[in-house]
Amino acid sequence: SVPRAVPPRKVVAGRQGGRMVQQRAVVAVASGRADFELGRTNNFEEIQRKGEGEDGLVGVVGFGSLLSEKSAASTFSSVHRFRLGRVTNYRRIFSHVAPIFLERGIARVETKEMASLSVEPGTEKDSIVVSLFDIDVGDVAAFIAREEEYRFMAVQPDELDGTPGEHHHVMCLASCDEDFIANYGQERYDERYSKYGIERVWDDELLPCPVYLRHCVLAAEKMGTEAYDSFLDSTYLADRATTIRSYLDKRPDILDSLPPEHLRERYGG
Repeated sequence: SVPRAVPPRKVVAGRQGGRMVQQRAVVAVASGRADFELGRTNNFEEIQRKGEGEDGLVGVVGFGSLLSEKSAASTFSSVHRFRLGRVTNYRRIFSHVAPIFLERGIARVETKEMASLSVEPGTEKDSIVVSLFDIDVGDVAAFIAREEEYRFMAVQPDELDGTPGEHHHVMCLASCDEDFIANYGQERYDERYSKYGIERVWDDELLPCPVYLRHCVLAAEKMGTEAYDSFLDSTYLADRATTIRSYLDKRPDILDSLPPEHLRERYGG
């Protein structure tokens, strides 16, 4: 069962000391379908529903690498009903450092080209084409652990043809350093980031990690024109103004940024 709808806390950009800080504000969802934030400790029980087997299902929204069905299948042990859909009132943004980029050596720390992708609330005019699929409840704990830097929002996407979705899906939402420390502690923060010289994880001075951006662009392109154009035109740098289409016009070299040989399959779109 779905709990009483609580309007999400919007992440609003505000500058403090030259950095983007996360401010909380409460907003209503224009579509009339209220989104609500999910906790980290109950396997998203609020949006679980029955599946064909003994295990229940949880719907997932993919907006970056998970636009690729191949990536979804390599990330989760179970992927059901993979398809495209649309989420309104949100936009994609490259605004935080992903620990996996540091661990795998594909982050360019010197030039700050190390941002991964998240989603943040936008305006009524904003919408993004995404992948929609279900995973078994047994996969949820690993999903939460892997995406530890995010907040988790329950949203109700539409099917790509405009049909309103029946079920809530989880979507990884932009967060902030302070939330990470509150959830996991300073020691974990230092282990994941500080040892690499990262002073701020959610940072408006970041640029996309080239290998990851190329991977996302290729994944979106393989899913068709609507997904591809949505990714280019509804995904922004951390400045919240520059679209990925504009950025790639100035940086076409990024599409030639091949991953290391041992990561070619993982970051090949």
